[in-house]
Amino acid sequence: ELFRSKILTRKGFYDGTPFHRVIEGFMAQGGDPTGTGTGGSGMGPLPAEFSRTRKFLRGTVGAARTSDPNSADSQFFIMFAPAPSLNGQYTIWGQVVSGMEHVDHIKRGSGANGMVQNPDRIVRMRVAADVKD
Repeated sequence: ELFRSKILTRKGFYDGTPFHRVIEGFMAQGGDPTGTGTGGSGMGPLPAEFSRTRKFLRGTVGAARTSDPNSADSQFFIMFAPAPSLNGQYTIWGQVVSGMEHVDHIKRGSGANGMVQNPDRIVRMRVAADVKD
């Protein structure tokens, strides 16, 4: 997951993509170039990589997927708050290292699924220099 995310980020794949699903007090989901929640990179699904030690805390970035644990692709979510129920259930591939105050201002969606009309978009996504491969 982390390796693919870095490749896509370095290629500019995420630049301009929307945060199509945003649920107050939970998370903001993006990484789908179509903005529908059904798109991806076209590189195919990735196997799940669950951690026993890393937890879903505020700012954690996880791999979005379907009910199949091995279905993640380019979509991801950023946690607004801790979510212990996700621990060991979703792959963690990053952490917001700066700018969380901007994440907090991402436009929220409505309804049970949190879909966003006229969503905020990623201007530019970059890999932090101190992230280890």
